[in-house]
Amino acid sequence: MSPDETKSRIGSGLLSFPVTHFNNDFSLNLKSYREHVAWLSSFGAAALFAAGGTGEFFSLSPEEVGKVTLAAKEASGDVPIIAGCGYGTVLAKETARHAEAAGADGLLLLPHYLMEASQEGIYRHVKAVCESTGLGVIIYNRANSVANAETVARLAEACPNLIGFKDGTGKVDLVRQVTAKLGDRLTYIGGMPTHELFAEGFNGLGVTTYSSAVFNFVPKLAQRFYKAMRASDRATMEEILHRFFFPFAALRDREQGYPVSIIKAGVDLIGRTPGPVRPPLTDLKPEEKDMLRELIEKAAA
Repeated sequence: MSPDETKSRIGSGLLSFPVTHFNNDFSLNLKSYREHVAWLSSFGAAALFAAGGTGEFFSLSPEEVGKVTLAAKEASGDVPIIAGCGYGTVLAKETARHAEAAGADGLLLLPHYLMEASQEGIYRHVKAVCESTGLGVIIYNRANSVANAETVARLAEACPNLIGFKDGTGKVDLVRQVTAKLGDRLTYIGGMPTHELFAEGFNGLGVTTYSSAVFNFVPKLAQRFYKAMRASDRATMEEILHRFFFPFAALRDREQGYPVSIIKAGVDLIGRTPGPVRPPLTDLKPEEKDMLRELIEKAAA
C-alpha cells in the first residue's frame, strides 16, 4: 500500500496488535501466530500491528521482526499489517528494511532506546527512519520520545511518508496542540495502555481511532466498545467499562509489565496458544489467570 492508502485505512476503524507467539523455549511459534492473526482478521480491524509493543517488539531482533511481519502478511488477507520499528537510528533503519522486505504496509516507530533526547534529536531520528523507507510511518509519542507540536509539524513538512501520530503520553494539552496544528495531515491514534479507558475523551480531541489490546482475545467486545465510542453511546460504553475494563485494568496494574502479560494470558485462555512472554516480562500467576478467565466469561455473557 502507498503511504496515503495506509493513512486512509488506519483511520477507518479500530486497530489492534497481535501478541507474538513463542514456544516454551522462547523461539518464535509462527504457525500458532499465523492462526491467531487469521482469526483476528475476521473481526473487522482496520489494520493490525505486527511486532508492536504488545507484540514484544523490545524482545525481538530485526530479523525476527521481519519473520513476524511476513507471517502476519501471509495470514491477514486484506487487513493491512503495520510493523514495529525502533531502537537507535541505525537499528531502526535496519528493522525498517526487514519489515519492508517482508511486505509490511507501514511502520510504527516506537520510542528510541534508553536515552532522553532533545526535540532536534527526535526530529533527526524520525526523519532518518522516514527517509530510509518507502513505507508510511507512524510516530509513537511515548516514554523518552515525546515530540512537541512544532517538531511533529517539521517532520510532516520534511517527510511526505509520515502518515500518523500515535499518543502514549495521555497529555491532553500536547495532543490537542498536535491535532490543531496538523489538522488532517496525519491520522491520529490513541496508544495509552488499555486505551478504552481514555477513548471517549481523546475522541473529542480528534483522536478518532486507537489500538485495542484486548481485541486479541475479546474482539467482539472491543468492536462493540469502539462503535459505541464513535456513536457517542455513553450508556453502552459505561456498561462495558464497569463490567470488563475497570476490573481488567485493576488486574493489569498488579505488576510491572502486565499490560503485555495479561493480553498474552487472555489469548491463552481462549485456546490460541501464544506461549510465554519473553524475559524480562513475567507471566500472570495462576490465581490472576483465574480472575482473568472470569472476566472473559462475563464478557462473553
